[in-house]
This record gives sequence, structure tokens and C-alpha cells, in this order.
Amino acid sequence: MAAPIGQVTRGTTGHNRLRRSDRWLVHSSRVRTALQTTSDPLVVDLGYGAKPVTTLELAIRLRQVRADVRVVGLEIDPERVRAGQAAATPGVEFALGGFELAGRRPVLVRAFNVLRQYPVEAVHDAWTAMQHRVSAGGLIVDGTCDELGRLCCWILLDAAAPVSLTLACDPFAIERPSDLAVRLPKILIHHNVEGQPIHALLRAADRAWASVAGHGVFGPRVRWRAMLELLVGEGFPVAAPRRSLRDGILTVPWAAVAPTAR
Repeated sequence: MAAPIGQVTRGTTGHNRLRRSDRWLVHSSRVRTALQTTSDPLVVDLGYGAKPVTTLELAIRLRQVRADVRVVGLEIDPERVRAGQAAATPGVEFALGGFELAGRRPVLVRAFNVLRQYPVEAVHDAWTAMQHRVSAGGLIVDGTCDELGRLCCWILLDAAAPVSLTLACDPFAIERPSDLAVRLPKILIHHNVEGQPIHALLRAADRAWASVAGHGVFGPRVRWRAMLELLVGEGFPVAAPRRSLRDGILTVPWAAVAPTAR
């Protein structure tokens, strides 16, 4: 096997830090279809960090979609791999690997809080390396979150291109939607400036959030849903949330936020 592609990251992690993205994966129709229709339900958790807890949690949650899912946690740091191997459970293993995915061909890759620590120039090469390795119909999640997992953003990619951007939060933990800007994935965070689509989306979300402030008497989750409805009314291509809205979720097609040339 070729040497792992990538660099050692800080490795910060913690129990339930990635619960919002896990919940989204479990309920995403595209992710569910990919897992349920493949002959090999292999999932890679890339760069799981100093402790393997989020990899173990991912396996538990994805088994709601497919009971025989197999999860491999990959790390570029041998010490972290050994720590993972000591905590391995049936259906979950840990190995040395980077963006080349250790030669595996998973149907789903989760790379959370990994590329955020790389220079922006490295993102496309990392994406391409993973896209070349996923199986037919495979998907990749490139995401970032804060230390407690209350503010999260992620990009869903298929083997050809980015598909969508999702902003997710605990609605009780924000003052306005643009609080999520600090957790944008690396490919977008430097484009949150006037004239760029992501900046326009966040500003529109803030205006809509302020406009539906009256819904706050029913709680921030109701206010978040009202904000989404207002954005849709204004022409933003916001995906309809599932009926049970525990998290504040805002998903748009990648084309709606892809950086434009300056």
C-alpha cells in the first residue's frame, strides 16, 4: 500500500461532537440510498482524531440505515491508530491511511475537521484523491464543527463534484444564522465576503431570522423553520427539512454557494 496522503492534524474530538452530521446522514435520502443499494456497505471515517469515539458513534447511528454497515476509521498518526484498534468493536476497525483511503473503496467517507486545518490550495487535490477511491454511487462529507458540535457546516460530494452545502446548529446556541460562518468548510470560509454567494446566503438568512423574530415565543426551532420558509419565498433553493426538526438545518445545492471569480 502506498504511503498515506496527508498530514497529522490536531486531533481534537469528543463524545457526540458530530451528532448533528450523523443525524443528517441517517435521514438524508441520498445517503440512505447509497448505503442501502450497495453490495458492500463500507464507510470510512477519515481523520477521527486522538480518540476513536466519533467513529464508534458513527457506526452505531448508521446501523439504523443498514445493520451490516462496516466502518473503518483512518488516521495518519500511528499512535492514534493503535488507540483506535484497542477500542475496536464488531464491524468497526481502525487503520493507517489518508486521502488515498488506504486503498479501500467505501460507499461513504466522512472527513470532519480535517481539511479545515489544511491550506485552501490543498482542498481540491484532497477531494480528487477521495473521489477517485469511492465506490460507484459513493459520497463524501467534508465538514467542520466547533468543539461541542453546536455549530457545524459540511459539503456533500459525489465522485464527480460537490453536491450541496449544509449549515447545522443547535438553534438555542446562536444569536443569528451567520454565527455559523466561522465553521464554514475551508473551501468557502475565505469567500464569505461581499459579492460571493455564500455571503449573500448568510446575510439573507440573518435578515429572515430577524423578520421572523415573533416566532421566537414558540422556541428557536419554530423560528428556524419560519426563517427557512421565508428564504424559500425569496427564491433561495433551500431543501425542505424533515418534519421532525431537532437541529437547525439549512441545505442548499452547491451551485447556490459555489465561489465565483473575483
